[in-house]
Amino acid sequence: MNLPVNPKAITETQTPVETPIITVAHGDGIGPEIMDAALEVLSAGGAHFEIEPIEIGEKVYLSGISAGITPGAWDSLRRTRVFFKAPITTPQGGGYKSLNVTVRKSLGLFANVRPCAAYAPYIATKHPEMDVVIIRENEEDLYAGIEHRQSDEVYQCLKLISRPGCEKIVRYAFEYARAYGRKKVTCMVKDNIMKLTDGLFAKVFDEIKVEYPEIEAEHYIIDIGTARLADQPERFDVIVTPNLYGDIISDVAAEVAGSVGMGASANIGSSCAMFEAIHGSAPDIAGQNIANPSGLILAGVMMLVHLGQSEAASRIHNAWLKTVEDGVGTADMKPESGALGTKEFARAVVERIGQMPANLPAANYAADAKPITIADPVRKAPAVKEMVGVDVFTQHAGDADTLAASLNAAATDAFELVLITNRGVKVWPEGLPETFCTDHWRCRFEARGKVGIADVAALLAACGEAGIDAIKTENLYTFDGERGFSLGQGQ
Repeated sequence: MNLPVNPKAITETQTPVETPIITVAHGDGIGPEIMDAALEVLSAGGAHFEIEPIEIGEKVYLSGISAGITPGAWDSLRRTRVFFKAPITTPQGGGYKSLNVTVRKSLGLFANVRPCAAYAPYIATKHPEMDVVIIRENEEDLYAGIEHRQSDEVYQCLKLISRPGCEKIVRYAFEYARAYGRKKVTCMVKDNIMKLTDGLFAKVFDEIKVEYPEIEAEHYIIDIGTARLADQPERFDVIVTPNLYGDIISDVAAEVAGSVGMGASANIGSSCAMFEAIHGSAPDIAGQNIANPSGLILAGVMMLVHLGQSEAASRIHNAWLKTVEDGVGTADMKPESGALGTKEFARAVVERIGQMPANLPAANYAADAKPITIADPVRKAPAVKEMVGVDVFTQHAGDADTLAASLNAAATDAFELVLITNRGVKVWPEGLPETFCTDHWRCRFEARGKVGIADVAALLAACGEAGIDAIKTENLYTFDGERGFSLGQGQ
């Protein structure tokens, strides 16, 4: 390995030097193999940095640190502000949170950038014209990981979407398109069902797109959008989407392009960045020298562009493209000349440093390329917020009519029971007998007049005295007169 290890203790404060220092984690499973291969290629290609290694992942989890990362590793990440990471393994069982999500959210890495391009005819694909970039929101949505068991039968996961989060990722997508000469940005959400959360994402997209008149903007519902991406990927250019959808469709796009093993990603924040392959640690093939290091090599190329080392990035990317053109690859790439191992493939790329692809489009990163920066969103003045009701969630083993009778008997003068739903669909009043019900009920009370938190507390106290198992509440508000909550299905 020609890249030197930073001799400083990782708890010291970094002194500004000409050679950048990056934090490197070799990871778990196939991680150490593909990281060694990637660093070998980057070094041979003229990358200029020192590495500061950290230990994260499975060993740290199993040592008793449930976050999978030590305070010293956090110090390194916050100091170097550039993280080159191999895949890690999260142990099976409860109590372990995803370290990837923890790092992204803790360091404010709001944008996940995943290019997915075809390399036909050298890597098999049905879509040789495919060249798509997925811009995935990285900090919120269901990946907030806020879950609760609320009854014997029902579990809950909260989907959180914020206006500032939407503004940052949508603006980043348009800025990315402008910086890289892309012509179109597509928004993919499920706003026909999740009208408030996904609806906000779509609304912000429409607000921001007018600032980029030279770039075409369009909407797709995520289900048909994913189908079209799998069948006609050439119709897309840049796709921007919330966290969970982005995770799914970027794997779809990478597989359609040829192999998830070639997928690379950059995680970008205002002050830090992380670069990684999109695939997991694949412990079933660890240590066998058969893993594809391409995703991590190409993530390294993205990192070099971020570091301002565009010449080295172009040199390495073109060597990789030439290797692909020559029919050389690992097993998942299905090369004509026979599969190479992880180490052998990396050496094949190194042997082609300085060569250019003959047929695939050559990489040519601009010498003055700079990381895309997004200003913090301007916070709007708070809306006029008025409480107009409360949803009381209960665990109840009987039917809706019995529950309604108990609730009406317990209701206070401040509220009126107007609706009971089960898994979102109306079951009282005038519910259908065919509707299957669990033991988890949402009971909607509308305010009879002006109400506040004390009135909600009084209602809950009355429910408790009546033996009603109230497990959760959600206050119902209007914001500048606009309803801030969804209606029940069938309401």
